[in-house]
Amino acid sequence: MSKCYQFARKAARDLYKTWTLHYLYPSRYRRFAKRPAQEKKAVFLQVKSPQLADNFMPIMEKMEEEGGWIIKIHCLGEGVSSHKAVRENCLKALEDIADAKYIFVNDSSYFTGCLPLRTETKLIQLWHACGAFKKFGYSSAENSFGGGIADLERFPLHHGYSAVTVSSPEVVWAYAQAFHMEQEREKILPVGIPRTDCFFRQESYRRAYEKLYQILPDCFGKKIILYAPTFRGKVARAAAPDVLDFEQLHGALGEDYIILCKYHPLVKRRPIMPDTCAGYVTDVTEQMDIASLLMVSDICISDYSSLIFEYSLMERPMIFLAYDLEEYYDDRGFYYPYEEMTPGPIVKTTEEVIQRLQHLEEWFDADQVCRFRDKFMSACDGHATERLLEALKT
Repeated sequence: MSKCYQFARKAARDLYKTWTLHYLYPSRYRRFAKRPAQEKKAVFLQVKSPQLADNFMPIMEKMEEEGGWIIKIHCLGEGVSSHKAVRENCLKALEDIADAKYIFVNDSSYFTGCLPLRTETKLIQLWHACGAFKKFGYSSAENSFGGGIADLERFPLHHGYSAVTVSSPEVVWAYAQAFHMEQEREKILPVGIPRTDCFFRQESYRRAYEKLYQILPDCFGKKIILYAPTFRGKVARAAAPDVLDFEQLHGALGEDYIILCKYHPLVKRRPIMPDTCAGYVTDVTEQMDIASLLMVSDICISDYSSLIFEYSLMERPMIFLAYDLEEYYDDRGFYYPYEEMTPGPIVKTTEEVIQRLQHLEEWFDADQVCRFRDKFMSACDGHATERLLEALKT
């Protein structure tokens, strides 16, 4: 691809973004915003995934219990759908957003970042990750993963938040940096993460095990290993790592273990499981949600995924398969030194994973996991949804 062609494509993208984000959406919003705001109207925006966010569901349930709420859901498809589809989705959402008292998002969005929201409306960011692990937003702007400070200032992904929920007072500083809210830290609320409330209810665990045994009845009585890596590369071309040798794992661990694989929802092409591992390794990405998998797994193997914060609530062993750690430092970066914060061993090969699994009792330190939990998840105690809704009333 020639430099001239690349330059022309970038210019065309910038022109389109300027037209939609600086003119089309704001002008349409102002037209609809002439109507009075509705005090009990809430709009939930799915920025990328068409699936309802875990953080949205407990809030919607509380509102339905209370009664009298007008609840609207819109899927934008930013970064995953065509420009035309995203534009149509945004225009449809604008009419509901314009007279809503509350707008909830769980991801970064050019769309919400461009809107001149009326003072009566509250834009609440329920970020899809707990804790503060890999950098995002303004924190990663100058890394290869980010888009650059100049681009973020021209087309903000994070702007106009009335409130941001976080899992602990410890991480407020990181979100202030990521969302460029250093002068508005009081809006970053360590009230907990709504979706973690389910981890404090026995009924949630019962349903999770029921679903597991319904899908995979052979899991009963065996140790469950959850393999849940994050994606690699840019969002639009998200790829799954393919370094864990499942056949080697099966040969070393035998029939006492079952491995469940849960890949990031942005990954479109997942690794193909070898036929020799049928019944031993199962990709449950489409069949089970991550919360249920965290509840039923005995051990978690991950890398740079923020799910480790939720898993710390289980006080169970974690292994970190960080084969590309140096590259990830350069590409994305971390809020805390990776080697110091991870509450479990860091490995780079399948052989090291096997060695750790076979000698679990020699290295697993439950107190280390608890200290990690107390530092990064102290506001998550089963009542985050209640605290958030109470805070929004003030």
